[in-house]
Amino acid sequence: MSFETFGQPLLTFPDAEKSPLSIRAKALVFVDPRSRQLRQDLELLAPRAISVLIRGETGTGKELLARHIHRASDRGGLFVSVNCGAISPTYADAELFGYAAGSFSGSASSRAGWFGSANGGTLYLDEIGDLPLAIQIKLLAALENHEVTRVGAYQPSPVDVRLVAATSIDLAQAVAAGKFHERLYHYLSEGQLELPALRERTGDILSLAEYFLGIYSQRLELPVPLISEAAQAVLERHSWPGNTRELENIIHFALLVSTGDEILPEHLNLPDDGLVQIERQLQLILDTGSDAEKDALKQILTQTGLL
Repeated sequence: MSFETFGQPLLTFPDAEKSPLSIRAKALVFVDPRSRQLRQDLELLAPRAISVLIRGETGTGKELLARHIHRASDRGGLFVSVNCGAISPTYADAELFGYAAGSFSGSASSRAGWFGSANGGTLYLDEIGDLPLAIQIKLLAALENHEVTRVGAYQPSPVDVRLVAATSIDLAQAVAAGKFHERLYHYLSEGQLELPALRERTGDILSLAEYFLGIYSQRLELPVPLISEAAQAVLERHSWPGNTRELENIIHFALLVSTGDEILPEHLNLPDDGLVQIERQLQLILDTGSDAEKDALKQILTQTGLL
């Protein structure tokens, strides 16, 4: 399903409302030139039977990109998403590769694990650098041999899993530091995608803002306000250290505190950057300064082409 935001396409999924994902993880736009190039690269990688490594800062939308790869690959199995940082070091083997009945106290039945659950589909490992090194070695063996051995089992089980991994760190540096398995890194490097930070794809900002505004207005049963030109300019100037996650929170807040039919800069609760402060100081002089100050300022602005 696609929405038209600021006249541009925005990618979502048909079952978005049923998904446990956050709002920001259900939408990704390809408006900015860098995003359009990313989509072209993605479409080339998706049908290929290779693992993919997505690199990008936290909050940029790496999981949605992974879901799009899975959908475009036509693999019939499930998309299984795993946060590597949340895997228990003690039970990492069992969580990833499964276990046979009786392997643990009270385990009367076997479990396929995340790897087995993704059989025929895609296994998405978020922040793969957080996997313990010993598990990285077993992961590589499972990928190369197309089989896993469950904890407590005597025979391996065949699996057909496509791995899409994501990282917010430079894995090459982790390899150099001895914290990431070199062969696994090279295995993943065959297919790489770089998801730029939101500040590096400013053409996507307003489309995402419009999407978040529409979704939250619908959920809260509120009229959909317009984003004023001044607010649009502020949104595009902000550096977005929190990426899409920050943008979603800012738009949600602005919707709740705005009182008219427009979102204004003061509703965004963004820290003033230098340019905004200069603009306000100039406006203050024009509004309250002496005639001599106003004339001098107008002369400077005229000479510099700003007036």
